[in-house]
Amino acid sequence: MAQLNELPFRARVFLRAYRWRRIRPTPWTPLGKPLGGCRVALVSSAGFTLPVQAPFDANARGGDVTFRVLPATADLAGLRESHRSWAFDHAGIRQDPNLALPLDRLRELAASGDIGGVAPRHLSFMGSITATERLVRSTAPDAVRMLVDDAVDVALLVPV
Repeated sequence: MAQLNELPFRARVFLRAYRWRRIRPTPWTPLGKPLGGCRVALVSSAGFTLPVQAPFDANARGGDVTFRVLPATADLAGLRESHRSWAFDHAGIRQDPNLALPLDRLRELAASGDIGGVAPRHLSFMGSITATERLVRSTAPDAVRMLVDDAVDVALLVPV
């Protein structure tokens, strides 16, 4: 992640003036069972899509608040990264998608018994969304319903 003083002037001005969303109290649910018995899903903001899915709209005002569903069987090498932010070097996650969607590591944890299992579906959002109200009202409920339908116990958030 870039330091503020490393960013272009326009970006520094934007970040200083941006009205960051605060959620209080922070929603929190204690884990009700051992991690070794939990089904885990990944929720990434890397803007990953499968080759058959439409890319995220990098020109959407306030950011593209849609999400893409990625199956647990997805081949990470085949994912496309369409994150719109210029605030980080994209080369790393293009070289190793596990940096932003650690699906191979999750599979290893399931195989070793450290987690109960890998969820059948995972979510990819576009990062750099400034229209957070649209995300919270229109998209997040559908994403949560999908995770509940998949009996997910733990959603691991992987911000980019």
